[in-house]
Amino acid sequence: MNSRISKLLFLMFTTVCFFSTIAAAKETPNKDKAEAMFKRIWELYRVPKYGLFSEYYPGSHRPDLTYFNDSIHRAQEVSYLWPMSGVFSSVVQLAAIEPKKYAIFVDSMSMAVEKYYDTSRVPFGYQAYPVQFGKVDRYYDDNGLVGIDYIDSYMVTKKYHYLEKAKQILAFILSGWDNNFEGAVPWLEGVKDQKPACSNGMAMVLALKLYGATQDEYYLEVGKKFYNWIDKYLKDPQKGVVWNSWKIKTASVESALYTYNTGTLLQGAVLLFQFTGKKTYLESAKFLAEGSYKVFFKYADNGIPYIADLPWFCVVLFRGYQGLYGITGDSKYVDAIIKGLDYAWENARDQAGLMYHDWTGRTDEKRRPKWLLDASCVPEFYARVAIIKGEVNVKK
Repeated sequence: MNSRISKLLFLMFTTVCFFSTIAAAKETPNKDKAEAMFKRIWELYRVPKYGLFSEYYPGSHRPDLTYFNDSIHRAQEVSYLWPMSGVFSSVVQLAAIEPKKYAIFVDSMSMAVEKYYDTSRVPFGYQAYPVQFGKVDRYYDDNGLVGIDYIDSYMVTKKYHYLEKAKQILAFILSGWDNNFEGAVPWLEGVKDQKPACSNGMAMVLALKLYGATQDEYYLEVGKKFYNWIDKYLKDPQKGVVWNSWKIKTASVESALYTYNTGTLLQGAVLLFQFTGKKTYLESAKFLAEGSYKVFFKYADNGIPYIADLPWFCVVLFRGYQGLYGITGDSKYVDAIIKGLDYAWENARDQAGLMYHDWTGRTDEKRRPKWLLDASCVPEFYARVAIIKGEVNVKK
């Protein structure tokens, strides 16, 4: 009898502990999740001898990468610029909520990104791979991402050289502007086959953020030029989403849909409304938010919302949603992404604590190598959620 009671008590104890652990996990503050995930990324991906990051974890996994213009590239010892910039963006968001703790990491990421800075070609700009390993292509969207990270770094730290870097990067992007089809820049320096939403959208956000930091009307006008071009050539006027690119040779739209393109124009509309007070920009932002909600969101069998796109693409959409939420107070759009994010936190992480590419958890990715771009956006997500939920106070 005593043995049976002991077993029963043990079972009750372990059951209570199990459910207490789940409850504790679900109650973990979003700020703590952001910091925990950033710590894992720093531990698992950082390549100390270069002060950079590996493309994948484990670093020995080096597949073919297909996100270039010219050909397939094999992953190398350290990552290309795009995934690395995802770490930079997360660090800046963490510094926004914990300035004293993460300002040093902002400096470290600046040192890392400068390893991609190419001064052998004029104007100077950031190439896709560290210059110490040779000369490679320079993409305008990559440069826009770095520029946004720098202007955000300036707003957090008030270090003037970050502001100057952001200005220099916009100047580099504008060197690619031409008046064919009324303006805009191509994807890749020197290759004028297309004018994509990504390059022009990132340049737009960079210019508008520079205006917010400096109140220099020049940057507001540049931001408007990029916004107006995307709005005219790449926005679907019926569905409220943004097409991928304008093809120069055929004078036609390449109509693939990616969340970050819509998110970038949405963010631009929000910023323009904040700067000008014109309600047409606010109405455009609402139209894009609802359009992206209807087009991109799907629901798993358990009712959890998800988007079948790269998680990093979704964090760019989330930036736009967050900006709109700050104006309207309507949490519909941010809530949908947060619900999927939290489900993934509980149900789609591997043994190392890294999030799956597929947040629904329907595919077993426990032993699958994890791309830096997929992992690096998660701290940014949770830092932004902490702000939305009022867990932290961020100085404007």
